[in-house]
Amino acid sequence: MKRNQAFNHSILFIFVSSMGGFLFSLTGLGIGWMLGTIILAALLCFRQPDWLKITHSPKGLPVSWLNLGQWLLAIELGKQINYSILHIFSENWITISVMLLLSIGFSLLSGLLLWKFSKTDMITSFFATAPGGVATLPGIADEVGANTAIVSIIQTMRVFLTVLTIPIIVSAWLVSPVDSTVAASNTLTADGFSLSQLLGTVLLGLAAWAGYFVGKLLKIPAPWLVGGMIFVALFQSVYSFITGHNLAIWWPEIIMILSQIFIATSVGSRFQRSMFIGVGKAVFVAFLGTIGLIIAMFLCAYFVSKVTGISLITSVLAFAPGGVAEMSTTAVILQADSTFVVAVQVLRIVFVILVLPPFFRMLNRKEQQKSMQSKMSV
Repeated sequence: MKRNQAFNHSILFIFVSSMGGFLFSLTGLGIGWMLGTIILAALLCFRQPDWLKITHSPKGLPVSWLNLGQWLLAIELGKQINYSILHIFSENWITISVMLLLSIGFSLLSGLLLWKFSKTDMITSFFATAPGGVATLPGIADEVGANTAIVSIIQTMRVFLTVLTIPIIVSAWLVSPVDSTVAASNTLTADGFSLSQLLGTVLLGLAAWAGYFVGKLLKIPAPWLVGGMIFVALFQSVYSFITGHNLAIWWPEIIMILSQIFIATSVGSRFQRSMFIGVGKAVFVAFLGTIGLIIAMFLCAYFVSKVTGISLITSVLAFAPGGVAEMSTTAVILQADSTFVVAVQVLRIVFVILVLPPFFRMLNRKEQQKSMQSKMSV
């Protein structure tokens, strides 16, 4: 009974929030469904109306809705993967690597400012500003003794600000011709509908589902998205090699709209009024740091675009300090090279997860030793 009620509350919240997406879609912005939905979802969670029970939950929507959105997105991305991605990396790996390291460096600088100008401890400050995402860093932060509440708040705020600013800038101010490196998303999608096309869709869905389990086993970041995308790409490649033709699937436009809505409501539902009680100064400092980080990464993306020839839209979305799902969804809708965006975003997360936690622990130990020595000298 309780499970049915929770499901009904979730459906109502998603439906109401999607009305914001519908209104924004009327403006002509390609990312309107995501922007409008995430804004209205966040406003509802701040106001917490009595008739919308889900807004009273501190964890927001159940994670299954985010997973569903990422699963749909994984299929969309997987069926677009082509060998040009490897060519781009092989030709420009030095520039891309330097920009990735710079983006992490700017994030660490933002963490340093948060530590110095707020009462947040050092290790919490660095985890809160590291470009790893809401889905990955809070759990790692908890293992090393950081304040996961503050980490979650600032990580969510960064994704929220990035999703609200970058897509608007890209879609409103930049001319967006389709990248030459983008595989046409309709090459696998038949215009009509038949049982064979539906079977193709089911097969790709199962491939994405299997990719999640393998990704989770291998501890890949965002396994629903990354693992699913890889397995869909592998499945379609093997199918094409064996049969000599592409797999025809039924993939209407409404599917990507639903993916946007599920991801946007999941992110927006994490914004609770109670999150900001007592952490006003830390949030304000982090807000300024996030704005500075977004500007710095936009300039870096502009440099990469000029040096490598990668379109500015693709470059901006690849290096933006947002989440994998959010930026890849934006890339799909704005017809940027979505698989390149995913590759760069995932590479950064992998580096953050593997390298930064030990580095943060070392800094924290040194800081604690200094603090103990200063106390002993007194």
